[in-house]
Amino acid sequence: MSDVVEKLIEALGAEKVLLGEDVRERHYHIWHMGEGLNAKAVTLPMNTEDVSTICKICSDYNQSIIVFGGLTNLVGSTETTGEEVVISMERLNQIEEIDEVSRTMTVQSGVILQNIQEAAADKELLFPLNFGAKGSAQIGGCISTNAGGLRVLRFGMTRSLVLGVEAVLMDGKVINSLKKIIKDNSAYDLKQIFVGSEGTLGIVTKAVLKLVEAPKSRNSAFLAFDDYQKLVAFMKFIDRGLAGALSGFEVIWRASYEVMTGPNAHNRPPIPHGFKYYVLVESLGADQDTDRQKLQDLIEETILNDNAKDAVIAHTESDLSWFWTIREDVKILAEQGNVDHHFDVSAPINELGDYVDKAEAALNALEGVHAAYPFGHLADGNIHFIVAKDHNEKPLRNAINDIVYNPLTELKGSVSAEHGIGLHKKKYLPLCRTEEEITLMKTLKITFDPKGLLNPGKVLDV
Repeated sequence: MSDVVEKLIEALGAEKVLLGEDVRERHYHIWHMGEGLNAKAVTLPMNTEDVSTICKICSDYNQSIIVFGGLTNLVGSTETTGEEVVISMERLNQIEEIDEVSRTMTVQSGVILQNIQEAAADKELLFPLNFGAKGSAQIGGCISTNAGGLRVLRFGMTRSLVLGVEAVLMDGKVINSLKKIIKDNSAYDLKQIFVGSEGTLGIVTKAVLKLVEAPKSRNSAFLAFDDYQKLVAFMKFIDRGLAGALSGFEVIWRASYEVMTGPNAHNRPPIPHGFKYYVLVESLGADQDTDRQKLQDLIEETILNDNAKDAVIAHTESDLSWFWTIREDVKILAEQGNVDHHFDVSAPINELGDYVDKAEAALNALEGVHAAYPFGHLADGNIHFIVAKDHNEKPLRNAINDIVYNPLTELKGSVSAEHGIGLHKKKYLPLCRTEEEITLMKTLKITFDPKGLLNPGKVLDV
């Protein structure tokens, strides 16, 4: 047993430090549960003080740390080499306060996103952050990656929903900025340094989240288009027509839709196959019947103007569940090959139609690729690809990455719209960040973590 592990056991107690077989019974990602975790130890802090103690001891012993949340990341952020001490935030799982007047919720970083949503709903409030992994993703991970999801169009990314944070630095110092206020221009907004930093600058232990009044209505519709420009025109038309109530605008390309609603899928198609684009819209409002009628009128006008080719509106809760399960159940796309390769990129909306067409064709032409499946949050310029392929050998992996990433520099896009950089995208960061920006990022990293012990090797080489 190493000196640092002995010191951690002495400070925390043996029940909070896992070793040996107890470590190997764990995993570094929910998709790799059978592989076993390779780490020096796993620590299980119960509170901020425990996290501070772990960081201080590890700093004193020059011991690297990696933080585990819900383990749903897609960029290798929680991959280990065996030399790290893992801090698992699973026991920091308390909702400490819901302030209905300030419309805020104070939570520990290990709280599951879905639990936050449900606790807000119990108070007739809404925490708008929403995506497929809500049942396992922890809010600390959402904050550290600045998670996006299905309602960014209306409510913004995670950073727009965080009013305050508490974070622990590598030397054990606690930075406490747990404020409930929206307006605070008192110099630098330090909480934003930790949002999106992927655990490389500090460890978020608590947060004050912004809530909104729960909507009284939720309506959705599926539409089919064959022309990208008409699709974009509809996006502007429906957003203007709903006057701020549009909360979701998802686009599924033909190949993806036909698998997601095909013979082997869990869901039948609400609109027949054969169209190029399938659009799923959501509105949140104040009156179910009135809002549904408004959405129906706008869609009928779109059909009459020969923009959309077909459409269907959700009339029941069952319909809503059906429509959104199609969009969220992307696992079936990954199952089309022996190996799946995921992307989340962003570019200006007017460029995305041509970009996706070219990338999809080039990917499908690669030997070893079964098919490329595009879909995403078009209204905020974010497209996902899942590439189903035969194997994961490096030449094929690099060829796929080049097709998806290289055009983004000219388009002034991003190699990561919402999943972060982690380990897997690190070499592609210069495609969307200037040398000066990366130098400034490294300066921040060295300032906050001069020994390079927090999530080492991720995001930047420092």
